[in-house]
Amino acid sequence: MKNRSRLEIIAMILETVGESGAIQAKIMYKVYLSFLQMKEYLSQIMQHGLIIYDDRAQIYKITDKGRRFLALYKQMTESITMTKPIL
Repeated sequence: MKNRSRLEIIAMILETVGESGAIQAKIMYKVYLSFLQMKEYLSQIMQHGLIIYDDRAQIYKITDKGRRFLALYKQMTESITMTKPIL
């Protein structure tokens, strides 16, 4: 697996959580993170208000702010890949 940036990992977590939500195990396996890495990322993402934890359902859910972040991240990566010079 190639090296990933923090932003790429955050975007992958947000995509995994998606509209239906996700438990920790699903996030850990889909994003290829160790348990400790996943806990650290989830903590930071929650502090920034990109996801919330639903105690009743015991799943993580994406917030509106998280959806905006993901949309902007996708726009940014698309514009960067479209402007690569052809060699």
